[in-house]
Amino acid sequence: MCEHAGPGATIRGVTTLADSAFLKAARGEAVSHTPVWFMRQAGRSLPEYLKLREGVAMLDSCLDPDLTTEITLQPVRRYGVDAAIFYSDIVLPLKAIGVDLDIKPGVGPVIAQPVRTLADVAAIPDLTPDSVPMITQAVEQIVAELGSTPLIGFAGAPFTVASYLVEGGPSKDYARTKALMFGAPDVWEALMQKIAGISAGFLEVQIAAGASAVQLFDSWAGAVTPADYEQYVAPYSALVLDRAGALGVPRIHFGVNSSLLLRQMGDVGADVVGVDWRTPLDWAIGQVGHRAVQGNLDPALVFAPTEVMLDRAAAIIDAGRMAKGHIFNLGHGVIPSTDPDQLKRLTEFVQSYPLD
Repeated sequence: MCEHAGPGATIRGVTTLADSAFLKAARGEAVSHTPVWFMRQAGRSLPEYLKLREGVAMLDSCLDPDLTTEITLQPVRRYGVDAAIFYSDIVLPLKAIGVDLDIKPGVGPVIAQPVRTLADVAAIPDLTPDSVPMITQAVEQIVAELGSTPLIGFAGAPFTVASYLVEGGPSKDYARTKALMFGAPDVWEALMQKIAGISAGFLEVQIAAGASAVQLFDSWAGAVTPADYEQYVAPYSALVLDRAGALGVPRIHFGVNSSLLLRQMGDVGADVVGVDWRTPLDWAIGQVGHRAVQGNLDPALVFAPTEVMLDRAAAIIDAGRMAKGHIFNLGHGVIPSTDPDQLKRLTEFVQSYPLD
């Protein structure tokens, strides 16, 4: 077990959490190396993860504190990344408060009773710390093991979570979501307020238990126009990030296919704006204002020859120098068939790349 060094503490000269490269970059402070971690860094690609998950459903693994702890720690041990991401799922808080849903292999989250009316919204319970004692236990265990490595708390953004509830599962066109958003704005507002409260509460539980930063993940943000984002999405993401920010931790906001939304996604309260792989990082930096950025190597580049992958990584690090702060990451999650040894090489390259 690692010795635990809380913010401001020093144990045998170990770097403290507050001095970690990840947190310093998130705050826009000078760093000795570019910090790196990977979204979905267990990634369904680690053999030790696959072995642990044999016969265990996704949500069951997320609700078991010991499994959550081990899965969160596995990529930190293997890669030596600068931060851990709490192992969870976007719909986990809904499951924890009693919404009838399941994650079907090869499909994704499936909701038994999709939301259509104000009565449907009213039937969704609020989330309190008492709803998720297993999350508090897991975070406390993880933080004790991580020592001076920060833990990033995780939650789904209101638009993405609400869309799952409305669609009843994954969607390619988000037709039901947009029909509700445009055609029943009272239901949409009630639903988004409800989900914002659930997501904020979920992050608050993780922060209270020891998470040093949070990431709000909006998988489907790119499905809306900038104008619609401003009216129908931004106010509710802002509610989540405001509550997390009140607890004094850096806030990362990431959306998929969100190039046209980067400025707005920063303005809702992000300290760090995640950039997906489709967006040139230097252009993104010009969009986000005086904020740090995170990203953004194409996840498929880990399948290229190592020298090609590392050349692209170097270009991203060089571009990141223009930002207030830069945290290296992939531009989306780790692909399941990724070779873990390639991610190890990538991690070591980024951490050793000179910043002078």
